[in-house]
Amino acid sequence: MADEVVRVDRDGSDTVVISPLGDVDMSCSPTLRTTMREQLDARPRRLIVNLDQVGYMDSSGLATLVEAMRTAKRHGTRVVLCGMNEKVRAIFEIARLHQFFTIVESLAEARES
Repeated sequence: MADEVVRVDRDGSDTVVISPLGDVDMSCSPTLRTTMREQLDARPRRLIVNLDQVGYMDSSGLATLVEAMRTAKRHGTRVVLCGMNEKVRAIFEIARLHQFFTIVESLAEARES
């Protein structure tokens, strides 16, 4: 892939920040899924998914995040979502997933949680 669709940053050894770059749909969900699996295999203490560059997310994106959350729970990793716009937040609320994820406004807030 010529274009980067997911950026990964590490804050030391205990926190990983994954930032999808653009819409999370059928075309980029497989890359996001692979990236999240690779990072969770390292068993960080916290995985932050920064959604501030995501304008739209479809059901494949939701499924990817749910799968990552389940894996993280098994590994003892805390998952925090941040930077959601209103459209993406509405999708989480319609699917009632906001009840199961830790969702904060900003990356700074996610790093503090």
